[in-house]
Amino acid sequence: MAEPEFTATGVRIGKRLRSLTRAGQVRISDGRLQLLTSYGSEIDSAPVQAVRASKPWFVPDDRALADVNGTRYLLTMGAHDPAPGRPGPPAARRFVEAVRRAAGRGG
Repeated sequence: MAEPEFTATGVRIGKRLRSLTRAGQVRISDGRLQLLTSYGSEIDSAPVQAVRASKPWFVPDDRALADVNGTRYLLTMGAHDPAPGRPGPPAARRFVEAVRRAAGRGG
C-alpha cells in the first residue's frame, strides 16, 4: 500500500447534528477517501472523484464539509499542522486541497 496522500487524526466527524466520533481519522490513499472511527472502523469511504469537499466561508478554519456517497459530514480538524513549532495552513484547507489534487481537479 502506498503512503497516504493526506492523513488527519483526532478529527471530530459528525453527520447532521450527531457526532459519530470525536477522535476519528480522515485518510486519502490510493485514490480513495476513508473516514474512520477512533478504533479504526470505517464510517464511510468512496473514490475521491466521487467526493465533494468544501470549506464554507461561514465555518471556522478548523472545519470542512465532505459529501461522501450522498451523505454530508462535518469534519472538525486541528487548526494547524502537527509539525512541532511550525504552524501551517489550516488542516481543513489542506484536506480540501488534498481531495482536489487526488481527484485530478487541481488545487
